[in-house]
Order: sequence, then structure tokens, then C-alpha cells
Amino acid sequence: MFHRVIAHSDRYFILNYYRKVFMDTTQTECDAVKKISKHTEVIKEGKAEILVAEKNVFYNPVQEFNRDLSIAVISFFSKIRYKTVLEKKDPKLKDNGINIEDINLQAGLRNEDGITVLEALSATGLRSIRYAKEIPGIKQITANDISAKAVDSIKKNIQHNEVEDLITASHDDATMLMYRSRRNRFDVVDLDPYGCPSIFLDSAVQCIADGGLLLVTATDMAVLAGNSPETCYVKYGAISLKSKACHEIALRILLQHISCHAGRYGRYIQPVLCISADFYIRVFVRVFSGQIKCKANTSKLGMIYQCVGCETMTIQPLGAIKPNGGYKLANGPVVDQLCKHCRHKHHIGGPIWLDPLHDQVFISKLLCTLDNMELGTLKRIQGVLNVVHEELDVPLYYTLDRLMSIVRCHTPTILAFRSALMNAGYKVSFSHANKVSIKTDAPNEVIWDIVRTWEKDHPAKREKLDENSPALAILTQECTKEISFDIHPLANPLSRQKHLTRFQENPTSFWGPGTRSTTMVQSDRSDSKKKRNQNKNSKKKLSAVTEKIEEINESDETVIEQGPPAKQAKQES
Repeated sequence: MFHRVIAHSDRYFILNYYRKVFMDTTQTECDAVKKISKHTEVIKEGKAEILVAEKNVFYNPVQEFNRDLSIAVISFFSKIRYKTVLEKKDPKLKDNGINIEDINLQAGLRNEDGITVLEALSATGLRSIRYAKEIPGIKQITANDISAKAVDSIKKNIQHNEVEDLITASHDDATMLMYRSRRNRFDVVDLDPYGCPSIFLDSAVQCIADGGLLLVTATDMAVLAGNSPETCYVKYGAISLKSKACHEIALRILLQHISCHAGRYGRYIQPVLCISADFYIRVFVRVFSGQIKCKANTSKLGMIYQCVGCETMTIQPLGAIKPNGGYKLANGPVVDQLCKHCRHKHHIGGPIWLDPLHDQVFISKLLCTLDNMELGTLKRIQGVLNVVHEELDVPLYYTLDRLMSIVRCHTPTILAFRSALMNAGYKVSFSHANKVSIKTDAPNEVIWDIVRTWEKDHPAKREKLDENSPALAILTQECTKEISFDIHPLANPLSRQKHLTRFQENPTSFWGPGTRSTTMVQSDRSDSKKKRNQNKNSKKKLSAVTEKIEEINESDETVIEQGPPAKQAKQES
């Protein structure tokens, strides 16, 4: 009996403990929500302020870098368009030449010769308001959203920020709005959807003015990075591959998809800046009209052959340009049935965009204008653009740690490997998408020669390698080129020497796009997915403990009713 009393007290103690922990956690979070709703009635970013009617306003601070970079690019593009307008009005100015640096436009004021902008998926209108207040040379901005409540919020925010003369709120389906704007086209179209942007591209490439700027974001990186190649083909018309260069492959898949949409209407694209950052990719492309130049698209696209053993990548162009300027079919295949380095088979991916990802002249001039801008993530923008400016215009890259992992060998320093490539007479750069990337114009044979030469001085344990492993096949081959690991004077790029913020670490926990928002603002639904998942583990533990105690209590009641077994037997006798 004494044992049962102790057991009961333990059970009540456990139950009360979990109840106390759960209630304290819930109360703390409720207090935090009250504090937030009390002190953050206005969200401020840049020069814009967004009114918060409820705590479920769709605002993602993660995307501040995205918005800051967009402001920097569009600001410089606005000056380019304004220069074109001036030259059309006065041909003499074109002959004399106008320096873009000398063009002085003021932000926040309507300019009748300025650019027109469409933000097709506006949500709270934060991006459009920042564009209106921070980008010079704006004529008109259309902030559109399909949600009526989001549009109401946009109108309130426009009025609060006093930009009624620059921004017009639109309540419409984004694709239909863009289709109806094929005659009165926009100079800039910004698409920043949650997930895949494919459904908007057909209308977007038609509603943008000749030479206009199209900005597209894609956040479905799992699809683009090779986790679901079948889904990638359905959405983007290309097969993605699992590769260390998956982020650049994602950029090139998106570019070929935009190019295909534009080509149907006699239009072609010219990438200005394409970046992979955080959990998304972002491309800035100019769209031009020209049926003849569209024929060059086949030579700008190609397939990827990736070895399943050593992960060597080989590019197969879809077309080629003749010396006289004509077009011809490409010769192929560029690989044998088995990889010549490790005798394994290949996976095929693509088609991908093979032309340059960036306009280096544009990037160089953009870097010169950044000092005059007030942006929250300016240091990171400067770091990323400097790395982009140093990038080689060659498709894809390898990563140093993965190359050495394949042969099970100690990893050299990044400067030593870069020096080996430069000493062999080849160019090399980083990719902005990976801090240990090796982007080079050297053939695959030279890359594996460097790996073999390094392994001779830092031997791998070959006795532990399988006889059919790619590592053994690579290491047993003879080198075809003399390799030197002496540090090259240009091996360390300027962006690295200056310690620029090139590859920023995640600043907070749970850094990412968050969950999809069903409505942007003032949702009538109080039990959002994020709220339902709060304290999910604590609720499960509390529920399990409660059920267990109820089972024990029921068994105790049964025992008490029946009485002790020995006493029952004595009574029966």
C-alpha cells in the first residue's frame, strides 16, 4: 500500500510538472506576441514603412538583401533608359556622348521621361514603396495582387508613405494583367513568387518593353537542385542533377526557361546579373526583340553529362555558329559510353543556359555607383558583386572538398589548388554560389592531374579502396601535365584580400523562406500552420503523459474494487 501511495505521488508530480512547463511556455510566447503587436505597429525597411494591422502580415526580413540588390540594379538601369530617351529627343547628344555618371535624377519625384515598373505579386506593397522612394527616375509603379485584403493593405501603405502620385494599386490576376499590357508595356517587370515562377513567364516576356528589365526569383531550390528531376522537367523543361554546382545549374535552367518563352514571340534575353543567395535564385535579364538573333538560342543552350563515379561534368552544346555567322548542328556525343577517367556511366541533365550569367560591363559600372546608395545590406551587395565581377564566363564549377573526397585524400588549401591551375597556364576564379568553388577553363584532364600530383605527396590509403572505385581508377592513371603548387601571385583574388562579405553565414535560426502564406494580410483564419505547430512536441509529450496516468488510474481503481488477492481467497474459504 505504501508503494502505491509513492507511485501515485510520483505520477501527480510528473503530470503537474508537464502542465507547468507547457503553460509557462505558452504564456511566454503569448507575452512575446503581445509585446510585438504592441511595439511594432509599423515595419520599417529602407525608406518605406508598412502598417501592421495584424501579426500575420506577410513580411519576410530574409529578403531584404533581395530588395536592396533590386533597388541598386534598377536605379542604374533607370539612368540607362533615361540616357536613351534623351538621345532620341536630341540626336546631337548621342554624337557628343552622355556619361551615365553625369545624369542626376531624384528619387521620390515623378519623372515623365522615367521608367514604368510592374510588381506583379506585391503582397504588402513594401517592395513597390521602396522602389518609389529610393529609385530615381520613376514615372509610374503598378503594385498588383490577387488578394483583395492585400490590395487594401497596399492602398493604406501607399497613403501612409505619401507616394500616391507614383504607385497605383491593382487588384488583378498577375498573368491576366501582364497579357493585357502587351501594348502599353512596362520598362521593368518584377516577379517574386513563392516557389516556381513558370506560370508567369509567358505573359511577362510579352508585356516588357524592348530592352526592358525582367527580374525573376525562384525559391523551389529542392526541385532545381536535383532532388526531383521529373518535377523540374515539368516546371522548367529541363532535367536537374544532384551536383556540387547545383546552384549554378539552377540559374542556368531558369535562364533557358525564360529564353524559350521569349523565343516564341521573336524575343531574346541578355542576362545582366544572376545570383544564388540564401534559399533562392534571382536573375536580372534584359529582353529584346529580334527574330534573327533568336536563332542563336540553340548555340546558347546545351546538355550536361555528369559521371556517376567521379562526378566529372562535360558540356554538349545543342548548336554551333559557323565562322561566317551561320548556324549548324553540333557534333556529338562529347563523351564515350563510359567515363574516360573512372570507367563509370553518365547521367544526362539539361538543357541549360551556356552563355555568360552576367554582363561584366554593367556590373563594373554598378559597383562604382554603390557608394552613393543607402542600403541596409550594402556591404554584402558590394562583396557579392565583387566576386561576380571576378567570375570567369565558363559554365559550372567544381568544389575543392568534393574533388579530394572522391579520391579519399587530404585536401590542399584553396590557394595551392588555384596556383596549380594558374601555373599550368589556365584561368581560375571563385563562384559567388560556393566559397570553395573552382571555376576554371582548364579541361577535366588537367584537374585530375592536379589531384593525382597532390596525392603523390599526400598518399591516400589505396589498400582500402575498392578495385572498382572511381578513386582507384583515377589515381592509377599517369599524369599528362607537369603540375606545380608554388603559390601564384594572382592566386588570391582582391575580394578575398580585402575581406569583403562574400559568403554570408545564416544570421538567425530557421533562416529560410518560411511557410506559404494563404493570404498576405488581415487573414480571417486565426489557426495558421505556423501557429498550429507551436509547442507541437510539448503538446505530444503532455498528451502521452496524461494518457499514461489515466491508464494507471483506471488500473488502480480496478485493483481497489477487487481488493487484495490473498484477502479474497481467505474470505472465499
